[in-house]
Amino acid sequence: MLCKVFPIELKAGKQAEAEAIVAEFAPRGPEQEAGTLSFRVYRDPARADYLLFVEHFADQNAYDAHTGSAAYEELVAGRFGELIVEFVEIDHELLVSH
Repeated sequence: MLCKVFPIELKAGKQAEAEAIVAEFAPRGPEQEAGTLSFRVYRDPARADYLLFVEHFADQNAYDAHTGSAAYEELVAGRFGELIVEFVEIDHELLVSH
């Protein structure tokens, strides 16, 4: 299993717009992808203009299919990408699961 964590700083005042794009993306992308095991996006109520993505994939091929999808290209790489200040990708491997 491959886990990706993305702490994302948004441009000032773009929280609502970013959240709307994520809500539009989830059913068109991750919910349709067999290899995307979970797609979770968190907001921090104490921090404006910030989202935390935590995603689990069956393997690297599943992640590549996810980021190569038409929905990803349009919504995440396209519209969402225009709203971010910094994009950090952190890979994790599962050690313990309960």
